[in-house]
Amino acid sequence: MISKNIKSLVESPSAGVIRKMFEEGAVLKQKYGEDKVYDFSLGNPDLDPPQAVVDAIKEYAQDTSHNCHGYMPNAGYPQARQAMADKSAKEQGVSVQKECVVMAVGAAGALNSTLKALLNPGDEVVVPCPYFTEYDHYIHNHGGEIIRVKTKADFGLDPQTIKAALNEKTAAIIINSPNNPSGRIYTDEEILAVVDVLKEHGKKTGRYPYLICDEPYRAITYGKKVAAVFPKYEYSVVVTSFAKNLSLPGERIGYICVNPACPESKDFIAAAVFATRVLGYVNAPAFFQKVIAKTWDCECDYSLYEKRRNELIEVMDYAGLEYAMPEGAFYLFVKVPQGWNDDDLAFTNHLKNFNILCAPGSAFGGAGWFRIAYCVAESTIINSKQAFYNACHSK
Repeated sequence: MISKNIKSLVESPSAGVIRKMFEEGAVLKQKYGEDKVYDFSLGNPDLDPPQAVVDAIKEYAQDTSHNCHGYMPNAGYPQARQAMADKSAKEQGVSVQKECVVMAVGAAGALNSTLKALLNPGDEVVVPCPYFTEYDHYIHNHGGEIIRVKTKADFGLDPQTIKAALNEKTAAIIINSPNNPSGRIYTDEEILAVVDVLKEHGKKTGRYPYLICDEPYRAITYGKKVAAVFPKYEYSVVVTSFAKNLSLPGERIGYICVNPACPESKDFIAAAVFATRVLGYVNAPAFFQKVIAKTWDCECDYSLYEKRRNELIEVMDYAGLEYAMPEGAFYLFVKVPQGWNDDDLAFTNHLKNFNILCAPGSAFGGAGWFRIAYCVAESTIINSKQAFYNACHSK
């Protein structure tokens, strides 16, 4: 018999809403033609991987050395861990050793291993809204409860709502910067304010919540840098991947890096390594550990994403839609127009009548908004202009 819990999740209206939109798009494209369907549902980067990555793939594909496809230590190849430690040191501005790194099966695998390592049954994880919808499942996977907190009007972190959510069960807070779906990058001042709250809570209760930074979009920014967390808070962890910045979403390669200053760093790494075995990952893909160890710092050009953002903004302005200006990633979070009572699901269903596919904001804890993924062909953005206008001026 199928698990009752999973069955109820599968049958719930919000289950896999983004993937469902993506699949509906495939059907519409067959019916009307690709050029007449405007699919903004899925954050699937359409830029090709950089040439250095392609060259490394070719190089390692020709490797016929003995045991080149065999097991390695669960934490990953030493050279891959060292490369990620070097990357983390560059981003965080502190010295990082390879022993602080665990290679993972994408950012999702990294986050699941991290939560498995940290959570006891009934522990709580605070998540500012809007947030990546899969956090619900990842937290519940390991016996935790998600505690959603409001952000400010500009989607900035609100230390007061975070403070009010903390209690003796709080194990961690997850922040995602640049944020999916809002594109918001949290400032140094915002991070410091949250850190002050976490430190105060830790001193009072003896339990310091971990600050988990989910950073797959860290490199894709438009003139604003992502704040470093390691110098600000000892109990901090970065989980990330190369899905977005190197356009490798299907290869499932990422890593965990714990702050070397964390008093529990050795225990945390041991737990995270063991979690990869308990969860059945065993190790991150061997082939792509080698690829990203060699290419993590290769040159990448994200200017096309900024160009598409600006083109999409022109479309939104023409249609009369309000939106939050994204500072990074490749999503535009748009306000449901007046007359729809903030019903984002009803409005995104209405958009389908005009062959437009977008994800409802309620799937991200952002009711009254919807998300447009602009990692698509420019022609899709430009050709959607009249369709968006017509959708917004009819009901």
